[in-house]
Amino acid sequence: MTTILITGANRGIGFALAKAAIEKGWTVYGSARTQTQANDTAAKLGATFHPLAFNVTDHDAIRRASDSIEEPIDILINNAGIIGPDRQSTLDMDFSGFAETLAINTLAPLAVAQAFLPQIRKAKHGRILTVSSQMAWMGYGKSDRIAYRASKAAVNKVMQGLATDLEADQIAVALIDPGWVRTDMGGAAADHEATDVAEGIVRIADRLSMDDTGKFFKWSGEERPF
Repeated sequence: MTTILITGANRGIGFALAKAAIEKGWTVYGSARTQTQANDTAAKLGATFHPLAFNVTDHDAIRRASDSIEEPIDILINNAGIIGPDRQSTLDMDFSGFAETLAINTLAPLAVAQAFLPQIRKAKHGRILTVSSQMAWMGYGKSDRIAYRASKAAVNKVMQGLATDLEADQIAVALIDPGWVRTDMGGAAADHEATDVAEGIVRIADRLSMDDTGKFFKWSGEERPF
């Protein structure tokens, strides 16, 4: 049976990912920032969902959560993220908000991957996927939400490097562009339903191989440029 760990599993894409994985018969570990949020999510998803409580910026809490799991983890999905501060223009930047955005969107996925690497190494076919964004693409110069864009461009590079470093361990690492999704972050006018996107990401996670490591995929399966 496949075991998956999803950060930010209490709402949005994360909740939809947990539900999609459970529907496939997988064992799901999912994190939320508080124990109450984690327990509420477990009550909604049932017995095959195992709640974890940690803020992804609290590296000690992440390690404690890792210490509580002995079984192999086949798939880690770094999903937790934020859009960033209200003021995030290159001409008017909330720098503390920018730093928080980097801490959550860029540093945390690496911290989570490092903390749970022992469990991923125990799996026969370990995989790490990180939810990025089409807004990270370096091929155009849009400047709105620049803290968010920069954090996602940075996590792309971090995960590309992690793919290189884990190649010898045969652990595949990939990035996912979920598109514009109807969630609290994406808003009601967004293009895609969270359920559809989650099912697409789970399909990618299920079939991800070493031939795919270091690549960036759309939720629908096509490879996309960085």
